[in-house]
Amino acid sequence: MSAWALVPVKTRAAAKSRLAAALDARARAALVTAMLAHVLGELRRCPELDGIAVMTPGAERLPDEVLRLKDSAADFNESLCSAFAALAARGCSRVAVVAADLPRLEAAEVSALLVAAEKTRIALAPDRHGTGTNALALALPSRFRPRFGPGSLRRHLAEAAALGVGAATVQLPGLAFDVDEPEDLALLQRGAAPP
Repeated sequence: MSAWALVPVKTRAAAKSRLAAALDARARAALVTAMLAHVLGELRRCPELDGIAVMTPGAERLPDEVLRLKDSAADFNESLCSAFAALAARGCSRVAVVAADLPRLEAAEVSALLVAAEKTRIALAPDRHGTGTNALALALPSRFRPRFGPGSLRRHLAEAAALGVGAATVQLPGLAFDVDEPEDLALLQRGAAPP
């Protein structure tokens, strides 16, 4: 069994536009770079992972050991399906899609997500509001189609149910805390625990 992490990354210029009222473009790019570096660092520490891939439409600078996969940017979820196929062709039998904006992620949380997916074939990590999906893990190949976007947790659960597959929900603080809105940024800057 070969497990990989897949981290979708927008171009620095397009990332975190909802933080424009709190941070200028340079500061947003620096934040995105720091969060991605943290996520990649924690993924490197995850013993279950055999590789790490980043899916991006841009020419982002990545560490040499990270596989770059193209994001067509036309349809994010279709790009993920293409990335799944590319990883499966490399022998990947389990994939964990992990958001790049998880500044408190810990390697053990990714391990827990992968272990949960072993039991149910699909595991989902909700955001702290319980509506979005910050990470998912599944066995490859899979008929499961990712449904990222607003309200994705409900859509992912419905997709799993339609396939007759139970989906585990993994609720851990580092997987749940993403930085999308100014209030998230304020919590991060204060070092406060999310409500």
